[in-house]
Amino acid sequence: MKLRHPEKINKPNNPIKKKPEWIRSKILDSKTFFKTKQVVNQNSLVTVCQEANCPNITECWSKKHATFMIMGDTCTRACAFCDVKTGKPSGLDIYEPAKISNAVKTLNLKHVVITSVDRDDLEDGGSNHFYKVVTATRKKNPNTSIEVLTPDFLRKGDAYKKVLEADLDVFNHNIETVPRLYTSVRPGARYFASLELLKNAKKFNKKIFTKSGIMVGLGETKEEIIQVMDDLRSAEVDFITIGQYLQPSAKHHPLNRYYHPDEFKELETIAKIKGFLLVSSSPLTRSSYHADEDFKKLQDARNKLLECQQRH
Repeated sequence: MKLRHPEKINKPNNPIKKKPEWIRSKILDSKTFFKTKQVVNQNSLVTVCQEANCPNITECWSKKHATFMIMGDTCTRACAFCDVKTGKPSGLDIYEPAKISNAVKTLNLKHVVITSVDRDDLEDGGSNHFYKVVTATRKKNPNTSIEVLTPDFLRKGDAYKKVLEADLDVFNHNIETVPRLYTSVRPGARYFASLELLKNAKKFNKKIFTKSGIMVGLGETKEEIIQVMDDLRSAEVDFITIGQYLQPSAKHHPLNRYYHPDEFKELETIAKIKGFLLVSSSPLTRSSYHADEDFKKLQDARNKLLECQQRH
């Protein structure tokens, strides 16, 4: 029997819904934006801002905030929500630790976020490279707080510990979505493996802040979002980010719906009641959006909690 449209097999066509008025981004300072771009280009650096087509790139780069993506621009996974290209990655750049540390110095960053593609092709998932980048960055920028947004290091044993041996301030790994949607949204990952990573990170180093994020608009229910909150709190995660999923193209996972800003406020209230030290919930919230300001808020929240505990 002949297939009517053989060219459409494994080639989804999910029309993109028009964005509502509340999802807009703007350049705040064009001069600083192009200065940031120049530093990134001159150092031949990769940023998740560009590779993932982040809606906040103009605002963040106008403030000299760039999230550096290490270990190349090609991911070994093919998550249905992500716009980073998939394929066979190239070898690691041995000069990348120096490049990142120099860029942080040039931009005079007070807080830096370092993330990466998934590198399932590497025996340690890239944990040792993370360590080298963080260590070099810390050495050259001793007063800069450092946040890492890591892959799940799935089936890599204790490789994740190498990242935590570096002198970092925030360990972030995104849970991304609710368990029911993992097979369609994040097929190469495992929900409970990500939870275990976050739990183990806190066990390994109680002093660091742990952080995770979830996208909404993929077809999850409110009850499922709340269950994820409970799971993250059980893993002692300090900070949760909740943002709107924006479908990159017609070939990506379909957008179910846009959440209204009021719904994000409601989710923020629920998350705060659950006991997170900090909650960032808005349509344009992303893992590293306002990360520098949020780090200060995290420190203040922890100090207030400690003061309260001492009084009682």
